[in-house]
Amino acid sequence: MNQSLSVPARHTDRILDVVQRGVRADEISEVVASSWMRCLQDYRLHPDRAPRPPSCPVDELDERRERMADVIECARYEMTTLFQQLADPLSAVVLTDTDGVILHMVSSPEFADELKPVGFHVGAKWSEAEAGTNGMGTCLAAARPISVRQEDHFFTRFTSLTCSAVPIIDPSGRMAAVLDVTSRSNLMQQHVLVLLDMTARMIENRLLDRRFRHAHPVHFHTRPEFVYTLHEGRLALGQDGRILAANRSALFQLGVRSLAELNERRIDDFFETTLDDIVERSSAASFHPVVTYRVNGAHRFFAVARRPAGDGAAAALPRRLAAARPLRPSAHAPTSGDPILAAHLETARRVIARNTPVLLHGETGAGKEVFARAVHERSGHAGGAFVAVNCASLPESLIEAELFGYRAGAFTGAQRSGRRGKILQADGGTLFLDEIGDMPLDLQARLLRVLDERQVTPLGTEETHAVNFQLLSASHRKLAELVAEGRFREDLYYRLNGIELHLPPLRERADRRELIAKILREEAGGEAPGLTPEAEALLMAHPWPGNLRQMRHVLRTAVALSDGEPIGLPQLPSLAGGSPAAAPSQPAPGTFATPQLPAPEAAPSIPESLPEPAPSGLNVIQSNERQVLLRLLEQHRWNVSNVAKALDVSRNTLYRKLHKLQIPVTPRA
Repeated sequence: MNQSLSVPARHTDRILDVVQRGVRADEISEVVASSWMRCLQDYRLHPDRAPRPPSCPVDELDERRERMADVIECARYEMTTLFQQLADPLSAVVLTDTDGVILHMVSSPEFADELKPVGFHVGAKWSEAEAGTNGMGTCLAAARPISVRQEDHFFTRFTSLTCSAVPIIDPSGRMAAVLDVTSRSNLMQQHVLVLLDMTARMIENRLLDRRFRHAHPVHFHTRPEFVYTLHEGRLALGQDGRILAANRSALFQLGVRSLAELNERRIDDFFETTLDDIVERSSAASFHPVVTYRVNGAHRFFAVARRPAGDGAAAALPRRLAAARPLRPSAHAPTSGDPILAAHLETARRVIARNTPVLLHGETGAGKEVFARAVHERSGHAGGAFVAVNCASLPESLIEAELFGYRAGAFTGAQRSGRRGKILQADGGTLFLDEIGDMPLDLQARLLRVLDERQVTPLGTEETHAVNFQLLSASHRKLAELVAEGRFREDLYYRLNGIELHLPPLRERADRRELIAKILREEAGGEAPGLTPEAEALLMAHPWPGNLRQMRHVLRTAVALSDGEPIGLPQLPSLAGGSPAAAPSQPAPGTFATPQLPAPEAAPSIPESLPEPAPSGLNVIQSNERQVLLRLLEQHRWNVSNVAKALDVSRNTLYRKLHKLQIPVTPRA
């Protein structure tokens, strides 16, 4: 090819060489070559004459979005999470309908503005016939996952973009939409298609649950640890056991090619069980997977079946609150009942198997240690020890000895026999460094050296010990901001951040109902007490600023007050204000509404301690507010500035509130 040609001319010649002259370069895939052929021969397009993708009129776009409302609703949160996982400001996550019309997009405002001149925006039609070879349009045309990298695009004006797209399949087995990531990045990350596929499966599962909420859900897999994960098969069954819908994993495991092969078939056509039998056995097993066998075969499956979520009778409430399978009997909160956590768990399991460190970010009490332990138990180092160190709870003078260990007599107060440090204890297992953002700077340098050299030297000795462990770390603070402020080493940050996963706070988790039931069972020591509709609504609507730690404290109190009777508002005094009558629907003027006090990103944990008696002259609402503020002050060591920052109010406002609630604090100059 003539090197003196312009970029558009070279791009055009490259396409013509492939389509008209049969010249095939190794880097051009068959799916891209077929798309170029359609563009030239079927759509009569030319690489250098790119029309702007047409935009739908407002009324037509509204009609399309209305028709796809349930798909958009199921995809919205997953798309935002995917965008956060990519951590690429020059990228956009896009959802289109089956005509290629963009219905929803998540990106930075700057990148969205940058793409508008080429017609990339909500309402634009990016089918192959309109926009040539591109991720969304070619995925629709080929009905398969596709990556279109820069010069793979048909039109020259789009060759600065890289697109990856996957189809979203609805419960009927038809393509419902396309999920796409478009980026300016020169080198597209290899894991984007994997993340896209995981996100698409989460959307598909949400869509199945939404469209068949009155059906019996069945979860199954040949391996019990994959039940309640993205790999599980899902069925929706009618009251007679007839299969109404299935996800892609279910079709694969059952050995059928399409949902049409399942039409009018019943569960006992595939498994040696009936619907009533497997529902009863699942309930008796506390919704842990139970064994069943394939009809006329020796294949063993593990399955869980439940009654429909829409069973509204009060007597069915405990069934609706049946808990998802926990990670381990000792785990305080399941991570597999929420699709975001399930995806994160699978991602962490895969990357840590490659000796890549995992950094967890989440609010205090969101279950970071439980998640880390779950990763350990599913890893190749599960036979070793899981060693957790909370860097925020140890005095600075002890962190070094706690991590690296010491020989006998290394310092005053040391144990006579010396001590192996946490890093040596984690040899062959997993080291979990919680609240890593609170580690002193001088110790960060020593930790970095250990991570790089995989050797540790205890205090008071020159002996080095080789160590082999997998590393997880966590913080409720944003380490990138600490790096920018000079409060955290940049080299250590990048050493810890092989992949960063954001654990959703409790208020955003999809498995809150299952968590409530599980904690109630654990606190009751057996069968969980029932909930009145008012109590259930209050628990589901509460923002839970203290996350799982707060929920457990509230439910522990409720179980203690219930005496085996159904739990109502009187058994939830910290949420309901002491009695149903004491809980107004709106906060009184001039008061802080208790559930809204902590800001989402700075919410501290609430200690599990009994509240002190309130001073006279305060009503029930003010008494609850006073207890919350006292706990926040204790959490922040009575630093009013930090509490004000956590509440997103000024110090003067906070001082006035403290005075009104009779909390003695002397203002500082």
